[in-house]
Amino acid sequence: MEWRPFSPEYLLEVLPVLLPFLGVTLTVTVGTIVFGSLLGGLLAWAGKSRSRLLAVLSRVYIYIIRCTPSIVLLFIVFYGLPKFCLEVLETDINAYDKIFFVLVSFTLLFAAPISEVMRSAWEAVDRGQYEAAVSIGLSPGQAFFHIVLPQAAVVALPNFGNAVINLMKEGALAYTIGLVDMIGKGQLIISHNYGAYALETYLALAAIYLVLTVGVEKLCRYLERSFSPPRSAA
Repeated sequence: MEWRPFSPEYLLEVLPVLLPFLGVTLTVTVGTIVFGSLLGGLLAWAGKSRSRLLAVLSRVYIYIIRCTPSIVLLFIVFYGLPKFCLEVLETDINAYDKIFFVLVSFTLLFAAPISEVMRSAWEAVDRGQYEAAVSIGLSPGQAFFHIVLPQAAVVALPNFGNAVINLMKEGALAYTIGLVDMIGKGQLIISHNYGAYALETYLALAAIYLVLTVGVEKLCRYLERSFSPPRSAA
């Protein structure tokens, strides 16, 4: 590749080309947060369950996911899930959009750390509050949703925000199976230019991810301040 000087002007040229694909990146992120949080909640519940079998299965799942590289899990789902569905369920999903396989992979990936975040936040709330709420007539469900959950959510927010930021960065792997998100579009631009303007393109992508990361951090801090109980005056 022929050497050429760095071009700051190209940063401004490539940003409008990359930004339309931000929607794909955000769709993957938001979808994974929703489904991964639901699965993570089930894992946290199973881990706290009185059933030894459920607790063991929860811990084994979390351990396996922690030991599996993200890209390996993505390839296992992309290549293995269609074969499983075809041979076991007699359903052909090979024609499904690649975003489906990305969402499944990242949901499985995201659920493991989120379940630990939820479990630790749950344990941080004094159980005496739950027992007191039940003793005055609230059902266990009402006591959990009205007493435990609001306090646990505040405790979980910082770690939840960190998990979301890590998820956004892991989302860059989606291009490895052909999903064209922002990273994928950046790679296509570099290939189209035969490797030229690679540094400028990656810097533009880094700038976009920096803005997204700062936005997530600010949102989590705002929510934490909004839902935290007011401090009593000394």
